Amino acid sequence: VQLQASGGGLVQAGGSLRLTCVASGGTFTYYTMGWFRQAPGKEREFVAGIGRSGGWAEYADSVKGRFTISRDNGKKKVFLQMDSLESEDTAVYYCAAARSIVTDLPIDKARYGYWGQGTLVTVSS
Repeated sequence: VQLQASGGGLVQAGGSLRLTCVASGGTFTYYTMGWFRQAPGKEREFVAGIGRSGGWAEYADSVKGRFTISRDNGKKKVFLQMDSLESEDTAVYYCAAARSIVTDLPIDKARYGYWGQGTLVTVSS
């Protein structure tokens, strides 16, 4: 599966952005989808993941209550709605896909075998 992320940009603290990831190839519903981010000088970290049917999501503690992940299986898209953005959210955001069973939602980046190219989110304080 190939992934293409978009929607990043420059936003003031407290603002919102919506990231979109479009998948092509493969059977989209076979994959758990995740968003990860990598800030300068830091490791890539899990942000949010959503199960194959869209009925189950997991979030990093740092974004709970502010970010919402969703997916549209018919359109092969996954979204990350980011509200109440903080300067600490500044990073390159990547969407990723993990071939998984229905009851599995990995948060370990090593489990994700497919990655998009990343989109930069900059939050100014």
